Amino acid sequence: MKSTTSEEKKNIIRSMDSDQNVPLLTTKNTTTFRSGTEDIPPITGVKELLVQFHIESKKLWYLAGPAIFTSVCRYSLGAVTQTFAGHVGTLDLAAFSVENSVIAGFSLGIMLGMGSALETLCGQAYGAGQVDMLGVYMQRSWVILLVTALIMVNLYIFATPMLLLIGQTEEIAHAAGKMALWMIPQLFAYALNYPMAKFLQAQSKIMVMAYIAGTALVLHTGFSWLFMLKLGWGLAGGAVVLNLSWWFIVVSQLIYIFSGTCGRAWSGFSWGAFNNLWSFVKLSFASAIMLCLETWYFMALVLFAGYLKNAEVAVDALSICTNIVGWAVMIAIGFNIAISVRVSNELGACHPRAAKFAIGVVVVSSFIFGTMLAILLIIFRHQYPAIFAESLEVQQAVYALTPLLAACLIINNIQPALTGVAIGAGWQSVIAYINVACYYIFGIPLGLILGFVADWGIKGIWIGMLTGTVVQTLILFLICYRTNWDKEASLADKRIKEWSGQTNVVEVQ
Repeated sequence: MKSTTSEEKKNIIRSMDSDQNVPLLTTKNTTTFRSGTEDIPPITGVKELLVQFHIESKKLWYLAGPAIFTSVCRYSLGAVTQTFAGHVGTLDLAAFSVENSVIAGFSLGIMLGMGSALETLCGQAYGAGQVDMLGVYMQRSWVILLVTALIMVNLYIFATPMLLLIGQTEEIAHAAGKMALWMIPQLFAYALNYPMAKFLQAQSKIMVMAYIAGTALVLHTGFSWLFMLKLGWGLAGGAVVLNLSWWFIVVSQLIYIFSGTCGRAWSGFSWGAFNNLWSFVKLSFASAIMLCLETWYFMALVLFAGYLKNAEVAVDALSICTNIVGWAVMIAIGFNIAISVRVSNELGACHPRAAKFAIGVVVVSSFIFGTMLAILLIIFRHQYPAIFAESLEVQQAVYALTPLLAACLIINNIQPALTGVAIGAGWQSVIAYINVACYYIFGIPLGLILGFVADWGIKGIWIGMLTGTVVQTLILFLICYRTNWDKEASLADKRIKEWSGQTNVVEVQ
């Protein structure tokens, strides 16, 4: 075989798939992976652009459609409970909002963040044909997340003194602390669920997750109404149903995986899950920091509202707005999941042009969706506040925040998609630093100045923090635009070999 120059990417990578023994061959102009698929050709005209956009959109929506549905259903579990809590009483709504945003939100950020390490590893390994490693990766993540959950139980046990320490009112802190104790089972459901979710997503097994999540939401809505309102159990009934709904999702996914439907990706429990745990912890920790900084950012928004005058109304109004943003972000997370799978799979298969083009398609698609949601919100601005609260004072406060909420829907549809690119490419550590700078050094101080010093109240806090999100989104876009994707494909190949222990690589100088 003829050697190529260093400028022409001078290596031939021969990676033998255990099933088919088909080599993966990388050259300057084409990349052939397993069955002969190639990287997309260079786009030189409008017609080629439209053709490739259509092809990539189909691939994206194949993943994003059911992923959006799954994300919306899962988020709606807590949102439905919060909606019924608003009809029980203002204190119940404030208590659940604080518990769901602060305690459960903190835990979800940790669990989802640590689980997102699997998006990089499983996605790139699957793209490179290293399917056998997926089950081992998932088991390693289970071990780490379950140990983390055991440590985090203390957060739930001591929720009341912690909330009092950070300045919440005594009434809200005690009610939210009681709710936190009831929600401990949800914490362990998080620990098992998110590794499974990344494991299935990497294989594009999104539909089964959608069916399970949809069934859980239907059951959750009916039983929440029954226990919280009809039987009058209030927040206690909501906690019972919410815990059971999350464990229904966990058990259903376990049954699906253990039934053999994932082929070589799941071959049973392995002692290999305990190998190289510390390296896996470090990668999981970097992923957790990246996503937690985003989750805690919006959690802080609810906390700051608790320091304003008439805190109960402020917290209720802002929690309703963040509830709506959360539903919209679930759509964006569908794009986040889809682009993470697309980028990681394409980089694992050494298709840099396809990975880069997929990013452009997801940015355009998420912007269009965010704009449509903002328009719908403005059209129904007089009607939607009554869905979430019976208090006229809270409804009026929500109505006043509608313009900000509409702007937030657009930005928060684009930003998670770009974060998905970062996860698919394995940039978690870099993005963590960007999040610290944009959110905590710039966004929060600006929000506090506008909210308290300038006396703009909730609007000022939100404007400042939304500005931080805008800056972060622009930086992510610039990074994606300037990245050398050929180099990223090489890094993905190196990462796959490091984590799978593959050594049968031949380099041609």
